[in-house]
Amino acid sequence: MTGALVRLPARGGWRRRGTLALGAALLASLGLGLGFLVFVLRVAGMPAAEAGPVPGAPAGIAVLTGGPERVEAGLGLLMAREGGRLIVSGVGPEAGLGDLARRAGLEAADLADRTDLGHEATSTRGNAREVAAWARAAGLREITVVTAGFHMPRALLELRRALPEAALRPHPVAPFVARPLPMLREYLKLLGAGLGLSVLVERPRRILP
Repeated sequence: MTGALVRLPARGGWRRRGTLALGAALLASLGLGLGFLVFVLRVAGMPAAEAGPVPGAPAGIAVLTGGPERVEAGLGLLMAREGGRLIVSGVGPEAGLGDLARRAGLEAADLADRTDLGHEATSTRGNAREVAAWARAAGLREITVVTAGFHMPRALLELRRALPEAALRPHPVAPFVARPLPMLREYLKLLGAGLGLSVLVERPRRILP
């Protein structure tokens, strides 16, 4: 007989490999579960956003759109901080400052010379790039970041990556903790962003005709 003989693994070998694979899967699941618990506790323990001006507060304020109260909180901070500048990142192409100001009960004329609207970003990574370009153009080295509490860890991660030279001050707004499924989805997005995978899901802004 010619040719090499092919030896099949012993039955015990398959069993050991299966046990190792099962153990690895259980450990990975346990690690993800513990990580998710830490994530939930972290965002649930975030301090409430400060309502008034902060002595020595940074001049830059960045609002990351995508949820309630964010724009209103950012505009409120701008009105309370003399000399501050604000960017609202990820605004839809059809939205203007007048619409945003009316929702916050403010006059657009009082905000126009200190407010910029970013229309390009469609993701948190896009927000970070948009805010970084704005901050560098304006010479800002300290930025107050306004977004929902459960979104803040990922927002800070992407912003530190895009703007490492700036000091970031989180200003979380409600909701701090979302429903279980959105929280799990946000946790997985945070893990993906940590691994640099957020670039794979970014999509360009669709320009309206």
